[in-house]
Amino acid sequence: MSHSENVSETSPDRVDVVVVGAGYAGLSAALALVDAGVNAVVLEGADRVGGRTLSEVRPTGVTVDHGGQWVGPTQTRLLGLAERFGVPTFPTYWAGDHLEIWADSSINRYRGTGPDEGDGLHEYEAHIEVLDALAATIDLHDPSGSPDAAALDDETVASYLVRTVPSEGARRRFALAVEGVWACEPAHLSMLHFLFYIAAAGSFDELMETDGCAQDSRFVGGAQAPALAVAAHLGDRVRLGWRADRVVVTDDGVLVETPVGTVRADRAILTLPPQAAGAVRFDPPLPPAKARFVDRSVMGDVAKVHVTYSTPFWRGEGLSGQATVYDERETGVVFDNSPDDASRGVLVAFVYGRRVDPWARLEADERRAAIMTTLVDLFGERAADPVDYVEKIWSTDPWIRGAYAANPTPGAWSAYGEQGWRIPTGRLHWAGSETSSVWNGYIDGAIASGRRAAQEILDLR
Repeated sequence: MSHSENVSETSPDRVDVVVVGAGYAGLSAALALVDAGVNAVVLEGADRVGGRTLSEVRPTGVTVDHGGQWVGPTQTRLLGLAERFGVPTFPTYWAGDHLEIWADSSINRYRGTGPDEGDGLHEYEAHIEVLDALAATIDLHDPSGSPDAAALDDETVASYLVRTVPSEGARRRFALAVEGVWACEPAHLSMLHFLFYIAAAGSFDELMETDGCAQDSRFVGGAQAPALAVAAHLGDRVRLGWRADRVVVTDDGVLVETPVGTVRADRAILTLPPQAAGAVRFDPPLPPAKARFVDRSVMGDVAKVHVTYSTPFWRGEGLSGQATVYDERETGVVFDNSPDDASRGVLVAFVYGRRVDPWARLEADERRAAIMTTLVDLFGERAADPVDYVEKIWSTDPWIRGAYAANPTPGAWSAYGEQGWRIPTGRLHWAGSETSSVWNGYIDGAIASGRRAAQEILDLR
């Protein structure tokens, strides 16, 4: 059977480039191509654009971000895109005292970037410098070619911490950091990917901190707003409800088959999250290294819960709304997610990693009770009386299948990364935040990846 057989019998649309996926990577790729005069379309299976960003206006009138939401000053691509399309930002609220629930359920109140004292704190802070030094050795353009890559990829973060960080308290702090940033457990993350991710952000603190770092600012109207603006600019080039079921590569082009119709193009850019990409049928099949790298890149587990109050009452009590939770309850981290005008008070609680599944299996009222108990413990009885409550469990999203990003399983980088990460496979080009050398796993990384894939095609013209 030739590769062109069994293709839709209707005459397919013909474009220069077909982009699969209308998240930030796909939209940025299409925008770069269209800006350069290339005829491109974007196919999106869902009924919306934005991918792992999802902003919803709740009945209270408050916009909540169920997905990615923050931007930092070094995330210049995202900031530039927002500026181009007139989407303003505002600083994340972090004035006042932060809270920490320790392993024995005691609550510590502190101010600034971290407490002055605490179980394992000084060992944790000292080892961050060690990690930054190790991350500086990683080749951002070929992590699998970094010094000692195979050994680093064979070791998990959990085994590394046991071997190098004697303090149990410090290891507990690192474990919550891994859950919070990678949305998985230290035992599921290789040291090579851990260090690459740190290097792609610039430092460990860039990932973790608020002021001047990854959680510095938010978008008026939500983090989906720039994506919506790009999609509006692209107009009918963006096709919602066009799920890519089969990608056929021939000698003279690419055909993308969907339930709605078929698009023929000279080249294609695939921007789907790995689990979603794995559901697409490719003819001919993807090269083994690419297929295996996709198969072994596993999305993290995270849920976001937004609880809205009539006012941000905690601010009047000298609290920032930020909290870290080190005991075994469901919530790991809490932030003040109130709108920029503080017309309502919003707390967002994150459920990470191994905690997601047992919490998600509870009945809805039990899930809510578990979250509300933690918020009351942190912020007092006034936290028990919200005006709105909403959850988003990303592992149940049919298009994304997890969040925030995919983490290659230990050993995957060294076995398959060189050929399987992002190099083009013939007429197929690869984007998505997981393929970025800068801010990997973040919106800014997604934008960078889309522009890189577009440039690969432009360089061939």
